[in-house]
Amino acid sequence: MDKFVVRGGNPLLGTIKVSGAKNSALPCMAAAILTEDEVILENIPQVQDIETERKLLVSMGAEVQLGYGRAQHRTHIRCALLSDPVAKYEIVKTMRASSLVLGPLIARTGMARVAMPGGCAIGGRPIDLHLKALEAMGAKITQDHGYLEARADRLRGAHIVFDKITVTGTEDILMAAVLAEGETLLENCAREPEVTDLAALLTAMGAEIEGAGTSTIKVKGVAKLHGARHRINPDRIEAGTFLLAGAITGGDLNVDCCNPDHLGALLLKLEQCGVKIDVGEDHVRVRSGGTLKAADISTEEYPGFPTDMQAQFMALATQAEGTTTVTENIFENRFMHVQELNRMGANITVQGRVATVRGKTPLQSAAVMCSDLRASASLVLAALVADGESILDRVYHMDRGYERIEEKLRGVGAQIRRMGDVFAKK
Repeated sequence: MDKFVVRGGNPLLGTIKVSGAKNSALPCMAAAILTEDEVILENIPQVQDIETERKLLVSMGAEVQLGYGRAQHRTHIRCALLSDPVAKYEIVKTMRASSLVLGPLIARTGMARVAMPGGCAIGGRPIDLHLKALEAMGAKITQDHGYLEARADRLRGAHIVFDKITVTGTEDILMAAVLAEGETLLENCAREPEVTDLAALLTAMGAEIEGAGTSTIKVKGVAKLHGARHRINPDRIEAGTFLLAGAITGGDLNVDCCNPDHLGALLLKLEQCGVKIDVGEDHVRVRSGGTLKAADISTEEYPGFPTDMQAQFMALATQAEGTTTVTENIFENRFMHVQELNRMGANITVQGRVATVRGKTPLQSAAVMCSDLRASASLVLAALVADGESILDRVYHMDRGYERIEEKLRGVGAQIRRMGDVFAKK
């Protein structure tokens, strides 16, 4: 199992580039199921979740070609024949986005069999909102042996109000609705840039969609979709992670190839912390403004402060003067990084959904364990300012969503390297 070794103390200086968004790429790859034609996706990040999705599509009978060389971030997908419309457990068990194939499979083939997503380390991600919506559109859903099976000759348009805001639910039902008969009205939709990105691809494929990016989306079903070429959004969470890395190390870092419009809530908090920020058309520069100051955060659905940035911001809060309260409103178990940060010298207490960070505390190097994707990122940030060499175990969590993060950070002055098993296998 690979580990990261990080020696703290270096400010990050220079320019770092942001990859395409994993959370946009996954639903866009699933959308290729909706047509027999080829779908070409550009700016695809090379992360483990993308490889898992590729395996999933191939297991159903799709042809998926991941680019290499100069075209290494381009993917060609052709779902001419979906001979086996099943999302098998052994493939999807490591990836929570597996439910995203449910909507497009039933819309295209009239049948979908999908392994039920298990719990994620950060909390359950219930699929009941997807199922309720599909049933309203005429699907018959049964459950057996850990699989959900959905059948419908052709889905019908419906008026659907999501009980709570759900990103994957909005994406899944949006994909189901584009081939449904008649009009579908979706209310209380997620407004995330990833939803807008998916809608842009579907529109390029011939779908008729109004209102993506707002809480109400109207879809007029069409009989058939065609192929398209689409460029994936930059990853706002990777961009945010790098901005915090620049800020926590007191560096001067230009985060390039991002969309600053997607980073509003985070940039506001960084300014409150005393970080100097310059915003360009497709880049953001962060510079040290001297001492970091505490600023409270409360995670919300977009455009609020993202839950996927909570752990990384907590690492920054350990280096800010004063007391920071961090309220987690999205996932019920998203403070697993706290005990690891405390082992490095942080002073954090947790009560229910609220963590209280008392800063500034000097951090010391330690051997720490990565428990999930964003917790891993927070430990990297902490290690960048800790005294000595920290060892981060289970960095496969990191590889699910960050493309070669150690190489990118090394390029701007971080002392970080990847190592495999210390001892050779017997």
